[in-house]
Amino acid sequence: MDEIYKVTMLMDFYGKLLTERQNEILDLYYNNDYSLAEISEHLGISRQGVHDIIKRSKVIMIEYENKLGLVSNHLSFKKKVSYIVEIIQDIDMNNFDSKNKEKILKVKAEIDQLVN
Repeated sequence: MDEIYKVTMLMDFYGKLLTERQNEILDLYYNNDYSLAEISEHLGISRQGVHDIIKRSKVIMIEYENKLGLVSNHLSFKKKVSYIVEIIQDIDMNNFDSKNKEKILKVKAEIDQLVN
């Protein structure tokens, strides 16, 4: 998994468990594409301080993930739901009456919303 994607996923699930400062710095770095220098200037701390906070925050979130597994469960669920959507798309809709077709299409739409 790409490093940026991995960290942003961890932030989605565990970011609010970090301190406000840690969350802010990670958001600036990963979501807003600020450099270490830009963050340090913006917050009035050293580049090394910013780097240390990013590194420490990533370790904390990885520890949360190792204990709770929310990201891996989410990705597993998403993969299974995508598989179900594929199966629904392969169903021969001609074999169903209009009421059942509507139900199947409604479930497919709901699953599509969950996955995306």
